[in-house]
Amino acid sequence: MISDLSDLSVTKWQSEWDHTTKGAIMKSFFPRIADRLKMKINVTPNFTTMVTGHSNIKSYLHKYKKSPMCSCKSREQTVDNILYDWKLLEQKKDSLKGAVLWTENWPMSKNKLITKFHKDFKKFMNNIPFDKL
Repeated sequence: MISDLSDLSVTKWQSEWDHTTKGAIMKSFFPRIADRLKMKINVTPNFTTMVTGHSNIKSYLHKYKKSPMCSCKSREQTVDNILYDWKLLEQKKDSLKGAVLWTENWPMSKNKLITKFHKDFKKFMNNIPFDKL
């Protein structure tokens, strides 16, 4: 992975990543290109939805004239809302929070969550029924 790229190209890529105004949600999960390149990630539709904020996230679908509100109608459905606040997913989030609380505080940054607790984060993500939210 990272051995295939020169340090110079990764540095240039990081500079471009740091200065772009796009991809804010993805940047919150992966602020450093080199760290992301070291990770072995099985990309799934739910993974892509969570780390990009696209696809079936209602705040994203709002630009297509859909309601941005979550099904509980109390707030806009965003990645942060799904990950940290949404009561409808509380049971699905219990093992993720439990793993984090064993050594850390909840809530934690998305970057630390995906790097330090990748297996638990993946399990949580893959159990989110985005098509039914």
